[in-house]
Amino acid sequence: MIDYPLLAFSAFSTIAILGSLMVIFKKNPVASAFALVAVFFSFAGLYALMSAHLVAALQILVYTGAIMVLFVFVIMLLNQDRPVEDFKSSSGIFKLLSGIAVSGFVFALVKVALLARSLTPRGDMTEEKISELGGNVKAIAESLFSDHVLQFEITSFLILAAIVATIALAKRKAHSGRGHS
Repeated sequence: MIDYPLLAFSAFSTIAILGSLMVIFKKNPVASAFALVAVFFSFAGLYALMSAHLVAALQILVYTGAIMVLFVFVIMLLNQDRPVEDFKSSSGIFKLLSGIAVSGFVFALVKVALLARSLTPRGDMTEEKISELGGNVKAIAESLFSDHVLQFEITSFLILAAIVATIALAKRKAHSGRGHS
């Protein structure tokens, strides 16, 4: 018997790790940003596997939506003169591997979605406790701002540092490019 949650966990974790490596090693900042989008989506999948559906939805809306739009906007604004390689110029093996990866990802996602109805909630947050706290959002807010406030603040700091570093690197490249002209 195939353990679909384990398969989905393995797929999401692999995508997150490979995407993180691509963020670091890609030379094109737009490609790095899109790899980061894949990482954020895989995190949302991992949250959904843990029955944290609200956190998964917020991950997609806030990080994949708002934060990445900001990152891509800054990258595009600061790198206007660089050509962007598209999918058509990629090699055939890359296209084949991409197609296989996407097909496997969609298959795993559909299987997990079908099995999610039969899974029971895990952890100490039962439906009764969530109702007692005042609902999902209030329970998450209580946990986030009491038990996990340090992790929340570290994440905020890392995002701010990434934005500042992106702008500083782009400005440095822009200034060094002008000096040689």
